[in-house]
Amino acid sequence: MKYSETKEILNQLVADLSQLHMVVHQHHWYMRGSRFLTLHPYLDEVMDELDSQLDFVAERLVTLDGSPVSTLSEIAEMTKIPDEKGNWDETIDERYAKIIDGYRYLDKLYEKGIEVSDKEGDASTNDMLTGFHTAVEKRIWMMSAELGKAPDIDR
Repeated sequence: MKYSETKEILNQLVADLSQLHMVVHQHHWYMRGSRFLTLHPYLDEVMDELDSQLDFVAERLVTLDGSPVSTLSEIAEMTKIPDEKGNWDETIDERYAKIIDGYRYLDKLYEKGIEVSDKEGDASTNDMLTGFHTAVEKRIWMMSAELGKAPDIDR
């Protein structure tokens, strides 16, 4: 089967992008605090970007004759991004730290996908993943800066 490892990574990305979107959405809904009016709409942009990446990744998987996971149970079973019940007790900084953790995980998964698609000779997927990896690094930087921290991409 052509691009078998690449397809596995793409399907993992489908599950994890779906899950991270839900994590961001939860924090978007449960956010309170002095920066709410600025950060609440910012998370709309974050969710839009995750949705776009998800759509491109799933469509690329279908293009390669793969079958993306598409049910909540499949996503819950496959994702490596943790979830927890929503609550009102977290600060905005705590919420952002959890979202950044999800992005750090995606950063590593995109790196793995870039490596695997290169090894398998799938230049188109490699190009797509490289662009998304760059976007993820930028989100880590921007959200870390909001918390007064360096992006620590090299950790």
